[in-house]
Amino acid sequence: MKQKPLLTLFLLFATMNHSLQAQQNDRTFAPSGQVTVERVHFRTRFGTTLAADLYKPRHADGKLPALAVCGPFGAVKEQASGLYAQTMAERGFVTVAFDPSFTGESSGEPRYVASPDINTEDFSAAVDYLVLRDDVDPERIGIIGICGWGGLALNAAALDTRIKATVGVTMYDMSRVTACGYFDSLDADARYELRRQLNAQRTEDARNGSHALAGGVVDPLPADAPQFVRDYYDYYKTPRGYHPRSLNSNGGWNRTSALSFLNTKLLSYSGEIRSAVLLIHGEKAHSRYFSEDAFRQLRGDNKELLIIPGASHVDLYDRMEIIPFARIEAFFRGNLR
Repeated sequence: MKQKPLLTLFLLFATMNHSLQAQQNDRTFAPSGQVTVERVHFRTRFGTTLAADLYKPRHADGKLPALAVCGPFGAVKEQASGLYAQTMAERGFVTVAFDPSFTGESSGEPRYVASPDINTEDFSAAVDYLVLRDDVDPERIGIIGICGWGGLALNAAALDTRIKATVGVTMYDMSRVTACGYFDSLDADARYELRRQLNAQRTEDARNGSHALAGGVVDPLPADAPQFVRDYYDYYKTPRGYHPRSLNSNGGWNRTSALSFLNTKLLSYSGEIRSAVLLIHGEKAHSRYFSEDAFRQLRGDNKELLIIPGASHVDLYDRMEIIPFARIEAFFRGNLR
């Protein structure tokens, strides 16, 4: 009889340990012993609830600088954004990596929809959350956006004056690539045809009472796939970066999600960003022109473009030997003060 409470306690600890291991193993990167991780939630101005992982230096004390992290476009917090958040927490920051509205473990119906205004708000909602934390200095908050979330981070920095510094890594301008295609290859007639197709799909979705998906990264990989598609496949479709909740690893975005980006231009006011900005891109990335062109719009002497020699677009998702974390830390240390 006396052994039952001990057995119950043992089973409780075993269950807790299993849950912790499951949570750790749910990520595509190894957990760090230098940080603590906590699942948190916060609301956006549009009524969605964002699920996020909060990373803190294990022996943190006092009010610390903080960072909100998101991306790549079509990924979840257990992929690259979590890796960035964990690494920056190891370097002394409180960080939060979140799932965007309508994706991952965050709320929002219909599922798998992106929007320039809602996803810009996602960043500001994360800032709301960080500002109110007792362990965060509300005057020292920055953001990191990866891939398509690099453009959304710039959009948030142009809108939210609480954001004191922004890093955009391997950035996409999602409005530009949606409306104009890669390297601005689409003309007005091609855009009209794209709108016609998307609105025909909208009619079909309304008729079916469901929302068709566009498909994630192509699988199987075609023999003639360009190198950047092969790079995406190597990340999203292999154990390196696959995640069961990642849109790119699985069924992709809602097909009609692209409508919002076709008609709403990001970065319209990026030239008015007064806070510090660091854009990082790979020398060999197919997407390099997005950061270079965005950088030309920025004003002020606190803006910087850093090109990583030999790096591709996807290298900056998770290649620890390539991602310039020391430079990112120095940037935030110098501007969050």
